[in-house]
Amino acid sequence: MASREEILAALRAAAPPAEPLPSAPAGARTRYGDPVARLAEAVQAVGGALVRAPTPLDLARETAELAARLGARQVVSEVPEAGAGTLRLAEVADPHDLAGVDLAVLPGAFAVAETGAVWVAAGQLRHRGVFVVAEHLALVVRAGAVVNDMHEAYARLRFGGPGFGVFIAGPSKTADIEQALVIGAHGPRSCTVLVTG
Repeated sequence: MASREEILAALRAAAPPAEPLPSAPAGARTRYGDPVARLAEAVQAVGGALVRAPTPLDLARETAELAARLGARQVVSEVPEAGAGTLRLAEVADPHDLAGVDLAVLPGAFAVAETGAVWVAAGQLRHRGVFVVAEHLALVVRAGAVVNDMHEAYARLRFGGPGFGVFIAGPSKTADIEQALVIGAHGPRSCTVLVTG
């Protein structure tokens, strides 16, 4: 046996026995009377903003106002009800052409009231890097798709094939250097959650 296999065999033999994953007691889970109101608090706590847009007309108006406030000239919109934008991902052949996107409006599958995170099924997007390269991000979520906590969120995750998804909670931020918080260090400088319905 080669020394590599001997080392790996010794590591496997010394490994602790597998333990089942813990489960939270059903009664201990968090429930909110108004999950959307709690989501607004959580989104603000992680540096984002939440805007309610009950109807498709409200959504289009709020998205246009957001783009105007941000001075967004190049807007990617993957949510038809939010407006067409100036660029569609289906029309972009090379993801490098996304450089200069000011605002990306993307659909969120659901949001988590406890954390302010929005699940984006990025496997459905032609260029998954759009939520990283855009200067500003707007995530559109239905009010009925706001879950209480991460336990409910994980129960909703489905992967029917190749692809991936990501939880996004607020704009890009880091505090690695001298514990100074920097917003937009390696991703969007702002994140707005638009709640419809």
